[in-house]
Amino acid sequence: MLRRIDFGDYDLIITFFTLHRGRLSLIAKSAKKSTKRFIGVLELFSVLDVVYSTGRRKGLPVLQEATLKQPFSGIRLNIKKTGYASYWAELINEWMEDGQKHSQLFHLFQHVLGELDHGRTSEEALSILFQMRFMTIAGLGPNLRHCTICRIEMEKIKQTRLNFNLEKGGLICDVCSSGTLRKIYLSKGTIKQLLWIESGDLARAVRISFTSQALKEGLEFLEAFVPYHLGKEPRSLTFLREIRG
Repeated sequence: MLRRIDFGDYDLIITFFTLHRGRLSLIAKSAKKSTKRFIGVLELFSVLDVVYSTGRRKGLPVLQEATLKQPFSGIRLNIKKTGYASYWAELINEWMEDGQKHSQLFHLFQHVLGELDHGRTSEEALSILFQMRFMTIAGLGPNLRHCTICRIEMEKIKQTRLNFNLEKGGLICDVCSSGTLRKIYLSKGTIKQLLWIESGDLARAVRISFTSQALKEGLEFLEAFVPYHLGKEPRSLTFLREIRG
């Protein structure tokens, strides 16, 4: 479940991220007043098996049955975890179009939610992992391998802290960075860790041990880069920053 909103006095509109049909919005009739149907099932971030009907009239399909498969209840019991999960869900909901299958993104989201629920990996590290892979899947991954202008490889740039240009979506070496207004700096160590988790086996990537510097720089960078290239500042990101302090 990506989102649920009230509709009238008794109904809910639920947005799901499905494995085979991408984003799907359904209306759950009388879900708020029923004491039996959907009780304790329609919770954010949970994984469900659902049955719905389209009917003959125009409008949203109607949710008929829902069976809880993975509750991920540990997320909703922790406000910080809820903040991160809400941010990831909003990114997916804003980027996806109805009916478009994205199985790679589905498995990524399910995996990071599972890790967030269990608490084996820090919320910050999971968010860096999710955002890097989400942007790669979306075809908007950052260029961290070479200067976007002169193409010199990152390893050959003498500086240990490199400038990232949001407008160009990539690194800019010092020689080419004159006139850049907004500068985000990343150390080479942080860049290497970001590149390491960009692809490959998810289970291994989740186990990476980020340095404190990489966590700080990585979050600041991605939480500026992702909204910029999606063209919108997610409301959930504002909430997340508030609870992080």
